[in-house]
Amino acid sequence: MLITFFRAIVLYIVVLIVMRLMGKREIGQLQPFELAISIMIADLASTPMTEIGIPLTNGIVPILGLLVMHLAISTLNIKSIKLREIICGKPRILIYRGKIDEEALRKERLTINELQEKLRSKDIVTLGEVEYAILETSGEVTAIKKPEKRGTIPEDFGIEPDYEGIPYDLVVDGKVMYNNLKTLGKDYEWLKKEMKKFKTKPEQVLIATIDGKGQIFCQPKGEKSV
Repeated sequence: MLITFFRAIVLYIVVLIVMRLMGKREIGQLQPFELAISIMIADLASTPMTEIGIPLTNGIVPILGLLVMHLAISTLNIKSIKLREIICGKPRILIYRGKIDEEALRKERLTINELQEKLRSKDIVTLGEVEYAILETSGEVTAIKKPEKRGTIPEDFGIEPDYEGIPYDLVVDGKVMYNNLKTLGKDYEWLKKEMKKFKTKPEQVLIATIDGKGQIFCQPKGEKSV
């Protein structure tokens, strides 16, 4: 039992490292060759995890081999457009100028209902809202609404919003984010003074953030937002 437990931990660590080296794509964003490799890695790890008679190397070596294959294909994808089209395919336009391309749907073996489902995930309720819909190589659908259906933005009114920047975490679950303080040109003493305004200390804070305008949000542990 302990041997199986140990083998599972070793294989989990190896698979975790390999998946991290493969990149940060979400499962829904994987290219076909990446999904195939992911499935094969899971299969290769499962057998030596439970079969004590099989050496761990019988699972680890092929997994590392798949990692090398993934890195090689990814490099070739970057360098060759033609090879990228062969391996990953090409995006296909499903809706062009508001009209559904039935032939494109047939080639992609996609039904109208499936198309509607993918559009609803983009907060598009009816097909009449869509000017263009493109099926990406990852299987995701990119939709562009008709001009009259799009939400207004400040640019439409000739307004130029102030620069907002990006927010930074100052404290997370009582732990001070010193790297972020350094990036902001601040120190712990500054943070203590700011937290005093919320009648708390950094170590007693659940979450504290600062936005690009210098406004601080703070929620102490065990209390409601302030």
